[in-house]
Amino acid sequence: MRVHIRPPRPSDVPAYAEAVLRSADHIGTWNPVEPDGLPDLLRRQGPAMRSFLVIDDESGGIVGKCNVTNIVRARFGNGVLGYDSYLPFAGTGRMTEGMRLVVDRCFQDMPDGLGLHRLEINVQPGNDRSIALAKRLGFRHEGFSPRMLYLKGAWRDHERFALTAEEWPGA
Repeated sequence: MRVHIRPPRPSDVPAYAEAVLRSADHIGTWNPVEPDGLPDLLRRQGPAMRSFLVIDDESGGIVGKCNVTNIVRARFGNGVLGYDSYLPFAGTGRMTEGMRLVVDRCFQDMPDGLGLHRLEINVQPGNDRSIALAKRLGFRHEGFSPRMLYLKGAWRDHERFALTAEEWPGA
């Protein structure tokens, strides 16, 4: 592994803003570009949402961000993964390594992990790199949801992928 993951911290605000701005063209096709969004993201952390930064071990740079949202406990034990990779690390395999660590943490028992049973990834059709990442992680295609999320001024279709703890190689 060339990366590690950790929760974001207030001290990450400048580096996060720089990474998002540097990657605006890369992520802006699919996701909102919010270089000043980390303080709000930090405030929203709680039982229904956890965020992780993927950090390059050599440089200390921010490789990407993964949010685990819509966390539902009890009989469902489900969370939804959303992620962005940042330049210059996009396309180097580091985000895949980081996402493997995030999935491990999601399926790991509490208190060290999130203790989830199922994870989802929802990707807009045409976002081939993100779809490839979901497949590399072993997520299976579950279906298509028209007009699922409101992004960039319109309701966007999404392909749905899922994985359960029993299917995860690290289980």
